[in-house]
Amino acid sequence: MASRQAAGLTDYERLREENIRRNEAILATLRRKADELSAAIKSSSKRGRGRLSNQPRKKPAAKTSPGELRRSLRLSQLPPSHSPDAEPTPGPPPVPRSTSFSSLLASSIIESASLAPPAKARADGFDAGKELVLTPANVRKVVPDRILGVRVLPLVDRTVVAAGNKLGNIGFWVVDGMVEDEDDDGADGLFEYLPHRGPVPAIVAHPAAPQKIYSCSYEGEICLMDLEKESFNMIQLCDYPVYSLCQAPDSPSCLYFGDGNGELKLLDERMGKVSSTWDSHDNTINSIDFHPEKKHMLATSSTDRTARIWDLRRFKRKKEESLKVLKHNRSVQSAYFSPSGSMLATTSLDDTVRVFCGDDFDRSHIIKHNNQTGRWISTFKAIWGWNDTDLFIGNMRRAIDIISVGGDDSSLSASNSASLESEHMTAIPCRFSAHPYKVGHLACASSGGKVFFWTRA
Repeated sequence: MASRQAAGLTDYERLREENIRRNEAILATLRRKADELSAAIKSSSKRGRGRLSNQPRKKPAAKTSPGELRRSLRLSQLPPSHSPDAEPTPGPPPVPRSTSFSSLLASSIIESASLAPPAKARADGFDAGKELVLTPANVRKVVPDRILGVRVLPLVDRTVVAAGNKLGNIGFWVVDGMVEDEDDDGADGLFEYLPHRGPVPAIVAHPAAPQKIYSCSYEGEICLMDLEKESFNMIQLCDYPVYSLCQAPDSPSCLYFGDGNGELKLLDERMGKVSSTWDSHDNTINSIDFHPEKKHMLATSSTDRTARIWDLRRFKRKKEESLKVLKHNRSVQSAYFSPSGSMLATTSLDDTVRVFCGDDFDRSHIIKHNNQTGRWISTFKAIWGWNDTDLFIGNMRRAIDIISVGGDDSSLSASNSASLESEHMTAIPCRFSAHPYKVGHLACASSGGKVFFWTRA
């Protein structure tokens, strides 16, 4: 009977069942040892002299859970200098609600995806410091534990936020309307799934095909959430962690991703394999971003203390020379082009946000910013808003710093112009995503699994 049931399972479901059985066996062993230890303590208390209650209690040794064993640096093949976000995950992984996508959520997104994308959002006269507000209704705990990746899906007529956490969950929040199915999934507009076995640093969806949502994990998985098929499919499984993911602007099925050794790889979903690999950095690639106008140009950031700008037309050999190397004093967590592509903003653990501009990005301005988030909070990554003048980045005071950028062909200036504060933002905002079509719609995620969605007043 068991073999006939297993024959009908997918590879993902078989792997999940094996993990559950292994975890149950380990937990049973731990319970048995705990019972033996408890009996030994009781026996010792009867034989010992004096009262144990008057003696100082020793701190119990920390138990090693199955999750920690599977996600240790050695077994996960992580280098000692891995990304600050790649912390071992304590405890066994949570059981997913479902291995298939909600039909109502899928149909809602597909309906919106059928609409033609509008022109770029115009932010003329928009003042983020004065117009953005956060209401209690726009705060949700989307997933358990720390969020590493967040994305506002590129949908024309609605707002859906996707967030990935350190446990492998991906949660969806329908901000502007509840979608609830008969199985009670989607209560309060929330949907939660577990397509990955480890931390999810990136979620991407192409404006031309928002019904196909891709994500990656530190366990080497690249997953496709195909809403038309209402299922999760693992399209690539690597034997090394994947830290960053980005889609080619002119081809949604071409995925560029970075690993912990500094290699940039191209996965063509249609071919079903990695078609190209380039040695682009000496350490982990933390972000990948394409130029909005020059589709052949991309920027990468790395733990090797550099951000680099590349020309894909020159990517013919394994080892390529970058167009520009932007050096920093410590790890660079992100490098993103401005909406026009005329500027590039980087965030580094050397406590700076830097803005580069010019034909060769040879002019720069440095803004001092405390980027020391510690071990338990995801690193800060400054993102552009809807124009070339506003950068958004979290701070340790549970607020959002707005960096205003200005200048002309001969000069460049940037400074902290305002901070967004609210009594409803009860955690430090770490990761951000702006709605591509709605000016003033900004999602920020925390290390407690909450998403705070700011809108125009």
